[in-house]
Amino acid sequence: MIDSSLSSSGAKVVVATCSDENHPPENITDGNTKTFWMSTGMFPQEFIIRFAEPTKISAVTVDSYNVKHLKIEKNTSQNASQFEPVTEKEFEHTEGHLQSNAISLNGSSATHLRFIITSGYDHFVSVHRVSVQN
Repeated sequence: MIDSSLSSSGAKVVVATCSDENHPPENITDGNTKTFWMSTGMFPQEFIIRFAEPTKISAVTVDSYNVKHLKIEKNTSQNASQFEPVTEKEFEHTEGHLQSNAISLNGSSATHLRFIITSGYDHFVSVHRVSVQN
């Protein structure tokens, strides 16, 4: 099952390395690819999504623009600390349309997922939506 709006299931962004009032981190979980979170132009950038309860995740889909390299980490604690690496992926550059990347998490159980953007194709990157497949 794919959850197109993580916020409707109680998931939310609890940490982001930057925030713009016009493009806040909450836009990542609203299910709408027309809204987005935008970085401030330096790397790495990261955001952490907390789930309402421990969640088994087979894959995540990240809809973004100008992201070059992404690492995903997880934890199963109530605090957003002590993460363990899950996977990393190099994204292809797309000109004029969103990158949409399905990334396998092999049924990992997580309370938090940390997304670390280590590089981009431009100084600024945007994340439009993260959806989870259970």
